[in-house]
Amino acid sequence: MDELASLQQRLAPLFPGLMGLQLTELGPERVTATLRVRPDLCTAGDILHGGAVMAFADTLGAVGTFVNLPPGARTTTVESSTKFLAAAPVNSTVTGECTAFHRGRTTMVWQTMVRTEAGKLCAVVTQTQLVIAG
Repeated sequence: MDELASLQQRLAPLFPGLMGLQLTELGPERVTATLRVRPDLCTAGDILHGGAVMAFADTLGAVGTFVNLPPGARTTTVESSTKFLAAAPVNSTVTGECTAFHRGRTTMVWQTMVRTEAGKLCAVVTQTQLVIAG
């Protein structure tokens, strides 16, 4: 089983799996995924809830950090900043593209761009992940 499939399987029983997050690309500098905007992930007006956007992006940054961890180490988010720019409507699919800004020994910083199917930018999320030695 390749690394992407293995991580997808690992996420399946957790909150990202419950949300429906689907990893599409996995590498040390970039992680991408999709998320179907289901009604149960929406807020008033049938648009993707801001918390769902943040959880989607947080997962991508955590996955990117996980891919870069030394053996035995783990990670946790210590800071996250979200700029909401546009809505994602129910029954559409958003794509998250997460890229590394900094991959250090004790912290990693990632930025995720969340876009609609039409390519419209919905949100920009920047987060810092702490690397916890094993």
